Amino acid sequence: MIKTVLSALFLLTLLSGYGQEHSKNEDPSEKDSLGIPVLNLATFHMRPTPDENSVEFDNSDQEALIETRYISKQIAKFKPTVICVEIEPSENKKLNLAYNKFVTDSISDSSYAGEINLLAFEIGRLCKVDSIYGINHKMNYDYNINDKITNTLDPITFDAYYKNPLLSAPNKVAQLNDMNTLDKLRTINEEDFLDFLIIENADMLTHVGSKNNFEGADEAAKFYQRNLRMYSNLNRVPVTRKDRILIIMGGSHTAFFREFLKRSPKYRLVNIDEYLR
Repeated sequence: MIKTVLSALFLLTLLSGYGQEHSKNEDPSEKDSLGIPVLNLATFHMRPTPDENSVEFDNSDQEALIETRYISKQIAKFKPTVICVEIEPSENKKLNLAYNKFVTDSISDSSYAGEINLLAFEIGRLCKVDSIYGINHKMNYDYNINDKITNTLDPITFDAYYKNPLLSAPNKVAQLNDMNTLDKLRTINEEDFLDFLIIENADMLTHVGSKNNFEGADEAAKFYQRNLRMYSNLNRVPVTRKDRILIIMGGSHTAFFREFLKRSPKYRLVNIDEYLR
């Protein structure tokens, strides 16, 4: 037994030493080039949406439209070769017919109003991107499960949070609708805001459940599953190491993708702050 433990310690020492020596000799620029660069942009829906919480945006306001064109030019500096959006993959043919029409005639298709037209199509046009890929996956989950059961799991935490969830949100959130479009995007792409979106949409449900049951956690798991399936859809997109991927989605999906991309051996997450100036 002692001999086995000593052997294991010796092996760990060798591995630790190898890692230190390897890191000394590693070229930082080479390390940065290993993954496919991904710009993971959180946006609000710049169109009518069934979402329970939405950010105000008037897509008939000329000043707002001028601002989105400026934002598109800033994001285009990333030089994406692949753009992914919150549309189902089954719509890819229809999506790209609308995109090609936009590129050729600058005519917007009302089927893809909002951030798809204003950002994805415009950035694609500026960067001469061949195709736009839908990676969304719809799954229903019961966000209001607490209202349908007697919550005996942790009603104190859950009820206190939902009396005023903004108390747990980053300070800027209450002023979101008073900001211009660029500042709205800057705010919802901040780390603490993305964390807040995961808590708000999923993690707080782990405080909901009846005796010996996990109703809230089970509903939260569906939202996690939806985002994992969306990430799987990203992995279906044909790319090479020479590609540069731009993902444009609602903030809660971006928040989950941030976690997946940070740990990925395939992708390299690019700092969004550099392109929201």
